[in-house]
Amino acid sequence: MAFSNIQRRTRIKRGIRNKVQGTPERPRLSVFRSNKAIYAQLIDDVAGHTLAAASSKDASVAGGTKVEQAKKVGALLAEKAKGAKIESIVFDRNGFRYHGRIAALAEGARENGLKF
Repeated sequence: MAFSNIQRRTRIKRGIRNKVQGTPERPRLSVFRSNKAIYAQLIDDVAGHTLAAASSKDASVAGGTKVEQAKKVGALLAEKAKGAKIESIVFDRNGFRYHGRIAALAEGARENGLKF
């Protein structure tokens, strides 16, 4: 029986989520990639709250290729994290492969001061 892409990603996502959990001191950076946009948020799993969020739909990110937009989203999220006094995070790729836009977002966040 063949799995659809969504079923495959969901299965991988469950395995990642079993290992990765965000705390107030070290929140989880969850990334979601659609065909048109990329979204990222810092989540405190203990309290169940989103601490900061950014997406390629923000006006400051518009323009460029999708990979360039993803890098800008990572940089924007890192700036918001600094405002919330967050320096260290755990990365949750959400079942997506770590390449292309996902890797660009992580690189943009690292270059702007987030440690993971």
